[in-house]
Amino acid sequence: MVIGTGKTGSHPTLIGSVQRALRLLEAAAAHTGGAPAKQLAREAQLPLPTAYHLLRTLTHEGYLRREHGVFVIGEGAECIGRAGARRRHRRQLADTLAAAGRQLGAAVYFAVYRDGEVEVVAMTDDPARPPVEEWADFRSTAHTHAIGQCLLAQLDETARREHLDRYPVHSITPFSVRSEGDLLHRLATVRRGQVAFDRQEYALGTVCAALPIRVGSAAATLAVSLPADEVHRLHAVTTRLRTMAEAALTTLAFSISI
Repeated sequence: MVIGTGKTGSHPTLIGSVQRALRLLEAAAAHTGGAPAKQLAREAQLPLPTAYHLLRTLTHEGYLRREHGVFVIGEGAECIGRAGARRRHRRQLADTLAAAGRQLGAAVYFAVYRDGEVEVVAMTDDPARPPVEEWADFRSTAHTHAIGQCLLAQLDETARREHLDRYPVHSITPFSVRSEGDLLHRLATVRRGQVAFDRQEYALGTVCAALPIRVGSAAATLAVSLPADEVHRLHAVTTRLRTMAEAALTTLAFSISI
C-alpha cells in the first residue's frame, strides 16, 4: 500500500482513512447528545457507506458509543482529550515557571503533597539558574528543605504525624533541623509567617523559600532557590514570588491534577 497518494487502485490509503475517521469524531464531538449516522456523514462530508464503515470501526474500538440510534463520544476519545489537556497544562505550567524564573533571577519550583508524599510537579531548567540537584530523595527529606517544610506545615496533625513516622527527622547537612521538636517548632513559624526558608539545610551552597498555596483540600507550594552568596536577595525575591503566585493561581490549580 502506498501512503499519501489518496488512493492505491480503488482502496483508500491509511492516512485517508484516519483523516476521515477524525472528521467523524470531530462531528460527533460537536453534539453532546449524540447524532445519527446520516447527520455525521453529512457534516464530515463523507459518503454514507464510508461513514457507516468508519462509525462501526470507531464504535468497536471504543472511540464512539451507539446509544438509542445516535453516536456519542466514547471513553477512548475522552482519554485522548484528557491526555491532550494534561499536555496543555504541563506546557502552561512550564511557561509560567520559566517566566517567573527569568523575572526573579532564580530557579522556581511548584510542588504538591499528594497521596502522602511530597511531589515536585515542575521546576525551571534555565542553565543560568539551575535548580537544586535532588541528591537525597525529596520525599524522605521533606523536613530539611523549604518545599517540604511548607507542605508539612499545611497538613493536619494526623497526616503530619503519619508522614514523620514514615520519614523520621535526621540531619543531612550541618544546617538541617536536628530533631522532631526542632522541626515542629519550625513548622509553627512557617504557619505564622506563611513562608518557609531553607538556608543550606538541604544542599550546601543553596538557599530556598517556599510559599503555601491552598487549592481546595490540596496542599501545594511555589518555591525559589538561589546560590547561598545571594541570600541577601531571598526576602525580596520571596515578596515578588508571592505576587506572582496570586496571579498564576489558576494555572497552578490545574497543574495539581497533572
